[in-house]
Amino acid sequence: MRCRALKVLLLLGWTAVLQLPAGAADPQPYDVSFSPTGDGDLDSTLQASSQLNSLRDKAPISPFSLKIRARQDIERLDTVMQSFGYYQASIAIRIAGRDLDDPDLIDRLVDAPADPGVKVEVSIDKGPLFHLGRIEIEGPAPDEAKRELDLKPGAPAVASDVLAAAGRLATALQERGYALAKVDTPDAVEDPDTQTIDVTFKVDSGRLANIGAIELQGLKDVDEEFVRRRLLLKSGQPYSPRDIEKARQDLAGIGVFSSVSVRPGTAIAADGTIPVTFIFDERAKHVVGVTGAYSTDLGGLFKTTWSDRNLFGGAEQLNLGAAATGLGGSDVNGLGYDFTAQFIRPDFLDRDQSLQVDLAAVKQNLQAYDQTAQTAGVAINRKLGPEWWASVGVTGERERIAQEGVTRDYLLTGVPLVLKYDSTGLSDPLKDPTHGIRAALNLTPTVSLGNGTREFVIAQISGSTYFDVGETAGRSVLALRGLLGTIEGASEFELPPDQRFYGGGSATVRGFKYQSIGPQFPDANPIGGTAIDSATIEYRQRLYEDWGFATFLDAGQVNAGHSPFMGDFRAGLGAGPRYYTSIGVVRLDVAVPLNRPPGGDTFELYIGLGQAF
Repeated sequence: MRCRALKVLLLLGWTAVLQLPAGAADPQPYDVSFSPTGDGDLDSTLQASSQLNSLRDKAPISPFSLKIRARQDIERLDTVMQSFGYYQASIAIRIAGRDLDDPDLIDRLVDAPADPGVKVEVSIDKGPLFHLGRIEIEGPAPDEAKRELDLKPGAPAVASDVLAAAGRLATALQERGYALAKVDTPDAVEDPDTQTIDVTFKVDSGRLANIGAIELQGLKDVDEEFVRRRLLLKSGQPYSPRDIEKARQDLAGIGVFSSVSVRPGTAIAADGTIPVTFIFDERAKHVVGVTGAYSTDLGGLFKTTWSDRNLFGGAEQLNLGAAATGLGGSDVNGLGYDFTAQFIRPDFLDRDQSLQVDLAAVKQNLQAYDQTAQTAGVAINRKLGPEWWASVGVTGERERIAQEGVTRDYLLTGVPLVLKYDSTGLSDPLKDPTHGIRAALNLTPTVSLGNGTREFVIAQISGSTYFDVGETAGRSVLALRGLLGTIEGASEFELPPDQRFYGGGSATVRGFKYQSIGPQFPDANPIGGTAIDSATIEYRQRLYEDWGFATFLDAGQVNAGHSPFMGDFRAGLGAGPRYYTSIGVVRLDVAVPLNRPPGGDTFELYIGLGQAF
């Protein structure tokens, strides 16, 4: 006996309910229970697809309609069982201890009290698990595309696996140039004697096609020539959905578009080509931002920024910023400022290569030193791959620094070399990473003029990694951070004070105020050092929709011996709430030092936008 076509899971999420004239005036309250099948995924799917379960509170019904709903559920649950490969399952539903065919069931329900509700019991006998039998493809298809089915006779006859195989086959055909290839819903025939399902995939490959005319729609301020030069897709190349999507994602990542969509043609032209249309929605050209932060050591910071995302039509960026710093705080002796200007030109001389020019003027009055400086830098940034970046540049700095009553002028020239790796999948540093690694290697050969000529190299390696450790994705994250640094070629007092390493604060060891960890003068003011190391372990837990918290342990040291791990280690412990917004998480951390030196602060508080790392 060869019988039913394979049913698939199409009824999940259906929320309509049939309401028929009722024998009772009031809705019939009820409770529903399911007998376990021994398969957690199957149990979850059965309960999710059951109207008795999903509509119990949303759509109260009369006793007669309750019986109708139960009968509908039998068919729905049978569909679920077949989609999991159980084609001889037995499903029974009893209401108030009676079968659905019981002629006295409605009268029993009419007489039932409103409280407690009647019991609805769903019993399921899975029966044998069916397996795949013959697997055939009808219609022309290249052998390499057929291999994408990845189905084997003898495997469990799970409907989602069969449907996924049909999708893989269609995608494989399209990736090989059959732009309009179609694969019908698989035909499946059940053989109850052998408990197998024979599956046939009907294929209409259509004609091979190449990419035809490429149309760009929606461009306003962005130059079409720039987009076409940047476009990875070219007319005449073989049709490939993967290549089209890669080109779309690349254009979306430029930073000037809020969205980029793509629409392939619906017919192949006589010359064997199919047109492709890219549709753009440009972001606002200008954007103004205001941010603020506060910590008990550095006090308050207020910053405003203005950006032009598309200065000359080729996605050039101009970013201007102005910040007031040192608004109170135990480690600052007065107000400061930080003015910045940055220009970025993408695709400079080559694709995936940008030119970056930075100018800055800064004034800060810290416990370690007072500084007034002007800096300039030019860098070439190169994307080496999806997760790798490299940068080489030249910087110049003119500064005046006063430390311990001595004021000196310095002129510095550096050649920063940077290699970065990021597998978190996030381009916005304010977004909350839940997996992956961020790492950076920085080498900066520097020449310092003033107070004698000195040549030295600053080397730092830093990294952080994130582990999603909860049952629900992204809500429980273990984050680790580490930093190693050394300066070779000069001693601590031969270095300008701002070029030395300092520990303490949110970037290294919370619980200790900024720059307080490391060698100190007799008056307990920081000297700075030539080697640093620090590490953090932090647990982040989201609560509800918008709230969360974090607990952390930081540790590190700074010394003047050029080698990490040689100074007096300091450790801080803390915790704080998190509030998640559309632009990033608002962070409040309170940390205490675990081995506070004499005269040190008993705690530090930090408020800012974005996680600490």
